[in-house]
Amino acid sequence: MEQIKRIRRAVVGGLWLLVACGAAAAPPAVAQGDRPGEYDYYVLALSWTAAWCAAEGDARDAPRCEPGQALGFTLHGLWPQREADWPADCPLATRDPSRAETRAVADIYGSAGLAWYQWKRHGRCSGLDPADYFEAAREAFEAVRRPEILRRVDRRLRLDPDVVEAAFLEVNQELGEDGVIVTCRDGVVREVRICLSRDLSPRSCSRSVGRACRGSAAFLPMR
Repeated sequence: MEQIKRIRRAVVGGLWLLVACGAAAAPPAVAQGDRPGEYDYYVLALSWTAAWCAAEGDARDAPRCEPGQALGFTLHGLWPQREADWPADCPLATRDPSRAETRAVADIYGSAGLAWYQWKRHGRCSGLDPADYFEAAREAFEAVRRPEILRRVDRRLRLDPDVVEAAFLEVNQELGEDGVIVTCRDGVVREVRICLSRDLSPRSCSRSVGRACRGSAAFLPMR
């Protein structure tokens, strides 16, 4: 694909700039306080680690932002989603996870604390037991291949966000273009959101997932 050729030329040729564009993702609609289990599908949200660390993680002294930690995409969350909005902060339907259960998924979330927050914010809305919810999150995360070519970037790179989407589609051919959304904030690529059915099969995204990056360029930051 032509877009993949562009990112490879950028990586090899070193087309680095230091000025970010003003792309931003509009926040999707949220309906808080909903009942668990009332949703249509899932969004698998993958955070670009360097962008998250610069925006939030460094200020929190997050372990995954420490020097020497592996970069790339980590799991932001597996979010219950509806066609028109998304539920959050649902009342507890089963039980909260144990410390052992959140520690067990720290490798994909980045920390047990982030896993707990995602459970409280989104997992309760799934209507699943914590063990089943985190099992589904791991299954979805591990089923999506993260493009190795993006992990090879060793400098701050300015590129078209569509290139990031194309890189995901190249290594995940079961995904459709309408099922992958790249989001930006303050001119920086922040997340890749992948839409999945309740049985974790690929599907198209509705508008409630959020707006893709605006403009033709954004930064992919590195540490």
